[in-house]
Amino acid sequence: MADVQTTAAAAPQVTRREDYTPPAWRVPEIALEFELDPARTVVRSRMEVERAGPGPLRLDHGRQEIVAVRVDGAPAEYRDEGGKLVLDLPRDSHVIETECVVVPEANTELMGLYASGGMLCTQCEAEGFRRITPFPDRPDVLSRYSVKMTADKTRFPVLLANGDRFGSGDLPDGRHWAEWRDPFFKPCYLFALVAGDLKANRDHFTTMSGRQVELGIWVREADLPKTAHAMQALKDSMAWDERTYGREYDLDVFNIVAVADFNFGAMENKGLNIFNSRYILADPETATDADYDAIAAVVAHEYFHNWSGNRVTCRDWFQLSLKEGLTVFRDQSFSADHGSAAVERINQVRMLRASQFQEDAGPLAHPVRPDSYIEIGNFYTATVYNKGAELIRMMATMLGPERYRRGTDLYFERHDGQAVTCDDFVKAMEDGGGIDLSQFRLWYSQAGTPKVKATVRQDGRDAIVSLEQTVPPTPGQSDKKPMPIPLRMAMFGGGTGSVQGEERLVVLDEARADVRFEGVGERPVLSINRGFSAPIIVESDRGAADLALLSAHDDDPFARYEALQQLMLDTLIARVEAGVADFAPVLDAVRLTVENPALDKAFIAEAVLPPSEAFIGDRMASVDPEAVHQAREALRAELGRLLEGQWRAAYLGSASNRFELTPPAKGARRLRSIALGFLMAGGAEDAPALAWDQFQGATNMTDRQGALTVLVSSDAPQREDAIAAFYARHKDDALVLDKWFTTQALSTRADALDQVLKLAQHPDFTLTNPNRARSLVGAFSANQRGFHSGEGEGYRFLADNILALDAINPQTAAKFVAPLGRWRRFGETRGALMRAELERIVAKPGLSKDVFEQASKSLA
Repeated sequence: MADVQTTAAAAPQVTRREDYTPPAWRVPEIALEFELDPARTVVRSRMEVERAGPGPLRLDHGRQEIVAVRVDGAPAEYRDEGGKLVLDLPRDSHVIETECVVVPEANTELMGLYASGGMLCTQCEAEGFRRITPFPDRPDVLSRYSVKMTADKTRFPVLLANGDRFGSGDLPDGRHWAEWRDPFFKPCYLFALVAGDLKANRDHFTTMSGRQVELGIWVREADLPKTAHAMQALKDSMAWDERTYGREYDLDVFNIVAVADFNFGAMENKGLNIFNSRYILADPETATDADYDAIAAVVAHEYFHNWSGNRVTCRDWFQLSLKEGLTVFRDQSFSADHGSAAVERINQVRMLRASQFQEDAGPLAHPVRPDSYIEIGNFYTATVYNKGAELIRMMATMLGPERYRRGTDLYFERHDGQAVTCDDFVKAMEDGGGIDLSQFRLWYSQAGTPKVKATVRQDGRDAIVSLEQTVPPTPGQSDKKPMPIPLRMAMFGGGTGSVQGEERLVVLDEARADVRFEGVGERPVLSINRGFSAPIIVESDRGAADLALLSAHDDDPFARYEALQQLMLDTLIARVEAGVADFAPVLDAVRLTVENPALDKAFIAEAVLPPSEAFIGDRMASVDPEAVHQAREALRAELGRLLEGQWRAAYLGSASNRFELTPPAKGARRLRSIALGFLMAGGAEDAPALAWDQFQGATNMTDRQGALTVLVSSDAPQREDAIAAFYARHKDDALVLDKWFTTQALSTRADALDQVLKLAQHPDFTLTNPNRARSLVGAFSANQRGFHSGEGEGYRFLADNILALDAINPQTAAKFVAPLGRWRRFGETRGALMRAELERIVAKPGLSKDVFEQASKSLA
């Protein structure tokens, strides 16, 4: 029986954390049989159920035809209560059998069992398993699974599932079968199967106890050469997790499958990870350095979930950050250990500010551990993931490496095989690390980005730092309590730029506090939140001279970067608000950074890049997108013109004759394209020719897309030729074509909106593939100037696509709502137009609960 989509008028049911009750029935064993066919797959289930408390057995279901339900071999009486099959069972244990039919090729939502590129695959997190077979679809029901699949052998020669393969064979009708068994208890959201015509890049890994694990990355045969980097990342991840956390892999097989149509980046299904192909496939011709880094990070992330998510899982979906926050922190640490730690931290914070800080400041703000939801898919957010990771990082900072490791060891030992809560993790940190984290728990329950105001005064040879914290009101939370904020701080001399004493870790756990630095012989200059030790906004009394000094002398790489960024940000905001600003301090600071031979090129490239237009707008009470754009372009032009010699030297000095993935080589490529952008912005006469030559002569995608990005946002005569040449070269590669759409969607030209409207009619654009939808619609909504240009055409474009996509894939559609929800920040005229589009969305009959929740909250 098919579910009916929820309408706005139907007042969708709200699920609340406070209403949690344990399951009435356990399902320790489940055996599944699949007769796989894209047009009609038959699913048979045999569950052994045991009573755990009072009440009937409730089996969630949806998107399938129920053929039969049996209890202990006899036809069962049951009732259907809003998507739940309810069975009143007389005894404490029973065998429940169901048979149902699903249609994978009709599943455009890509949840449950669906078809993609000729294969069949699954996505069950968060609540997709119920679309495959009736089951108590909640993460605290843990079962052992055996899975038998039959399918046409020619069409689906490879049959994969969780765990280890138990057997396989041919059938007389041209079909074949395979059986897989997973010996570990797991929630149903970790179930997976894949059937298709696939080839494997095979390797192995020997664990620290000497077991050999067979590894396989399964893709289309033509894509096999693009899997080497992912395989190396997998082996590096396995070794790193043993070395850093003492976690050893527990099955004999670990498989990864790359899928073209996928709502997420990847999924950590036990022993059978399913990946969006963009996070597996890479070679120099088609993948940028950023793609290579993302592949390594995502492969590591999903592998690390084997312990932080699979062996220890969530009690309920409100605890999502239990697994995701911890695992993001783990993959961030892995990336830092395998690249430039400073640049990794810069990129992590840039992403946090671009997505999570905006979330915290808008109508969709929510705590890391939410209190309620209408659709759980809407809480796969930057707050749960990225801010959740920052919470783990803060605990690790306060504990130190040894005590943090004792805490994680205790957590895995204490809760192996259990479904637990965020409080359970914090308790393990307390018990293992010997620390009281009672107040720290507020970070999980209070939404909003804290602000810390820091002022410095001199008292003889001492410097006194006065700190004051506030946590702004957010929807449903008007009054906030002070939270413990770990701040790494140091003091520098305003004359010599030398560090005065040692760095200190100060935990600000009150609304106000003073911190004394003794023996400061010069005018004190404060370096605060070094390494971005807490996810906060710092407001300080440091002027341009202080920030310039720190950008030249601070011995903490992130703090050095932050000082230059803050100097540019202050200058740009002054330009927007007053119409004029002194660019000289920025020019001097950037020149010193570019000319400093002690700094690596990757760091220089990130440090000299002005804050994005969106980030500038985030620091203003009311945003004028065009004024922000003009101010930023004026600074870029001045930097390009007055430092032309430095940019030419950086550009020429960063040329490379061969492709390497080492941090120095990646840094050189990054700086080369940044320098090219400044030469173009500064009006260098030969800049268009340099960009065109780099585009044509590029031996790798990083250099090619870097040149294309510069040309696309310019008026260079080679612009249209570059766009056409890139398309002609890569039109048959879907992942590279996504880059083509995105690069144009992010153009800073005044005609970006017109170009995007044309691209939406391009024969290669489709909403049915999430990657392609994100590449144009999602990217354009992040283009502050383009999205807010005109008289609301950009808002209508986004709303039209949200409504069209909602009928195909509501989960992906809901992710596009947030930019419209920022309507209060963009003035009365723009705000009214944005709000009108939200009202149009909410009023649409048959709207999914995914989009309804996001749009209605954005209007509140």
